[in-house]
Amino acid sequence: MADHVFEQSTLCVHRTGASTEGFRSFSTPVYRASTIVFPNAQSYRDRSLQFPDGYSYGLMGTPTTRSLEEQLTRLAGGVRSVLVPSGQAAISVLMLTLLAHGDHVLIPDSVYPPVKEFAEAVLQRYGVAFDIYDPMNLQSLRSSIRVGRTKLIWIEAPCSTTMEVCDIREIVSIAKERGALTGCDNTWATSIFCKPISLGVDVVAEALTKYVGGHSDLLLGALSFASMGVYLQVREQLANLGIGVSPDDCSLALRGIETMSVRLAHVGSTALDFALRLKDRPEIARVIHPALPESPGHEYWKRDFQGSTGVFSVQLQMQDTAQIDRALGRLGLFAIGASWGGTRSLVAPMSLDGQRSFGAGSCNSTYLRFSVGLESPLDLWRDIEQFLSAL
Repeated sequence: MADHVFEQSTLCVHRTGASTEGFRSFSTPVYRASTIVFPNAQSYRDRSLQFPDGYSYGLMGTPTTRSLEEQLTRLAGGVRSVLVPSGQAAISVLMLTLLAHGDHVLIPDSVYPPVKEFAEAVLQRYGVAFDIYDPMNLQSLRSSIRVGRTKLIWIEAPCSTTMEVCDIREIVSIAKERGALTGCDNTWATSIFCKPISLGVDVVAEALTKYVGGHSDLLLGALSFASMGVYLQVREQLANLGIGVSPDDCSLALRGIETMSVRLAHVGSTALDFALRLKDRPEIARVIHPALPESPGHEYWKRDFQGSTGVFSVQLQMQDTAQIDRALGRLGLFAIGASWGGTRSLVAPMSLDGQRSFGAGSCNSTYLRFSVGLESPLDLWRDIEQFLSAL
């Protein structure tokens, strides 16, 4: 065939490709593929033998996605990682994999709200029961375990909005005593500041949308595993559900990881400085930042975390929503929006009304969740002062 002169349409489709000899780059190539080409018919027939780490179809991964998985695994201290389209997808896929009809899962009261919604709307429909436990009162956890049925205890540290840091080690110990697995949402700290697998957790979830992506333009999630057994279960479930991720998104995540530790150091120090300043402001009822001694679970943060990131909460004295909204309108640099972890600073007004089963005394309050970005700390503080003066 080498001497055959092909028609123009064939030449348009088939390319020889440039030589890569002598070419080296820091960046990971973006390998986009649905079809994976096999060297011969027998290797195609044996493609199922490629599971879980080989290449058989683009949905199962390309060298770009596997590069990101490997980097996340090394950072988390696990054995393998998988990628999914979002942080919520990571939690949902794990629960769908580990839980079956008749099983029971325990979810912390102050969890990311969509996790409760998933348990109510999806898990219950498939015969999986769930209970809510108080993460700061482990007697609540012990009394909620159903012998022989509780298969998973979910952990979030720190928790959403109210930023409690629970005793991860003790929860793991309780779970192991009762034969349950543990999973932990580690999005706030990332593997830079906390490694739950080293604390005994079986599976770690992270929304790469946040600090890994780092630029508010990416939706991606990950699970990292302490054991091959659970990893293989989840990898097979992803294949059964037909869930994959874009290599282009993975390329953005790979680029974001390169600057993550530097970004976290900056936003972490700025956020803690702001939290300390806000403590003494009359407009603020309470500042909730895990690095502050008075914040719930500070002793566990100090023991198990190596630093803090750029997200913290404040509880306002004022309860007039209209006035709070007018004051928020005075902000120039802090944008109002969901998510966090990007270069731009964000603030989100939050309410606990109807969301909590424990510690409901402050449900009528307005909480503000601040996410500090990469702007000048001086300019950001001036922006906060404009908001406070408007209150």
